[in-house]
Amino acid sequence: MVASRDRSALRALLDTAVARLNGLSHINLGPAFERLGMPPVPREARTKRERVDQSYGQVHDAELPRLAERVLQQQDFEVDPQIRVQIEDLLWEEDAPPEIPKKARRELARTLELSDLAQHHDPFLRLLDRYWMTEGGGFSLGDLNALLGNGVRPISLRDEIKRHVFRNPGDWSTEALFEKLGAFEAGDARFARFLEGLISADVLLDENLQETTASTINGHLRPYGIELRRTGTAGGYPVFTVVSTRLHNNGRPKNIIFASPVKPDIRFLSSLDNVIEVIEKHPGETLTYDRETPDAGLRWRDLHGWWQDKHKFSDETQARSNLYHRLLASLPEKSPGQQNFFKAYHTALPASVDHPALLPEVWLHWDPKTVKERGPEALLRFRMDFLLLLPHGQRVVLEVDGSQHYTRERGRVPDTAKYAAMVAADRDLRLSGYEVFRFGHDELKELDATEELLQDFLPRLFRRFRVSF
Repeated sequence: MVASRDRSALRALLDTAVARLNGLSHINLGPAFERLGMPPVPREARTKRERVDQSYGQVHDAELPRLAERVLQQQDFEVDPQIRVQIEDLLWEEDAPPEIPKKARRELARTLELSDLAQHHDPFLRLLDRYWMTEGGGFSLGDLNALLGNGVRPISLRDEIKRHVFRNPGDWSTEALFEKLGAFEAGDARFARFLEGLISADVLLDENLQETTASTINGHLRPYGIELRRTGTAGGYPVFTVVSTRLHNNGRPKNIIFASPVKPDIRFLSSLDNVIEVIEKHPGETLTYDRETPDAGLRWRDLHGWWQDKHKFSDETQARSNLYHRLLASLPEKSPGQQNFFKAYHTALPASVDHPALLPEVWLHWDPKTVKERGPEALLRFRMDFLLLLPHGQRVVLEVDGSQHYTRERGRVPDTAKYAAMVAADRDLRLSGYEVFRFGHDELKELDATEELLQDFLPRLFRRFRVSF
């Protein structure tokens, strides 16, 4: 098993947050535990605090991110705003967001016209309320003391924004507003989400302004390998997402040839149009996905629909079951680790057709000549154990490494040449825009252990690549 990351800070924050469950009645505690996904604790003679502490104490570190998300979404109790922000930051930073340097933040703020961003007051203020502590203190300690002495509510940052941005436009620049918000010091994930909201149709309400603002911001982000990329539409307006240009440089696949343990026989029907044909000795021995991959990535719902249409299944459940067994059958019998990985991928998280489809035995390279015939120019890797096609062109390779990857003579002799070829192939994949994650076969020998491993790994992977799950 891989070691879990240190989540002590997140655990301490959640401890403070879930302690508010003490305010519920004994009767309501049980349903609240269920809604949060916390273990049930019967009432018996325990106090409410003891029940909450015992339930929370049984939550494994791997489950903390999912518990945190539920805590932030629930309505059983109020989460202190500062605690909420700290939980969000820890949760979002687990996604390993691209770094947005302070210099880029300040320079892009200097080029943005605040009057353009804030022309629609209510949605702009809702955005600021969402990501920043706008109900915090006012300008100076002296001002606060004077106001408190007069029995008047302290001036909040929200009040100052209304005054200096809305009622007296020109008082503050975008840079000054960002300074007041704490945007220059905020975590990369929070700042990225703020930028995405800033140019959303909810705030700008004008597609041309969205496009020009994104272009202006990108002029300062791209030198650092980041950009606001148009990744979809919502209500007819473009949606922009902050992505790393170093990771997200792939187009949409034209041919996905997978679930084939044998080298496919391929010929070009039209080299001008890149139209290929896979010749099969036995029908169905090789699968070729021939539909466009959505920008949201290839999900199970997409693969199920393709399979159902291809084989004319009238029942969707039957089509899904048939496809599952066809994909499982493509995995090598001599690699139980791969089989366990595929099975556990379906059971480690609650079932959902919106999860990314796990494609087994995917052909990456194809050469009509053998490695011996090709010689030094031979390609280093022909096939991938598993491939995920994730949102915005992200491609993730999942490899299961048995001893054959670094030994010869059936595992008896270390083979440094094999190992060197493997790491060289990984480098080539990464330079081509793939992310590669390797699993040792010993980690996957038992199905239960594999499922436990993926229960920790998959949520972290999906958050890292901005996959909804």
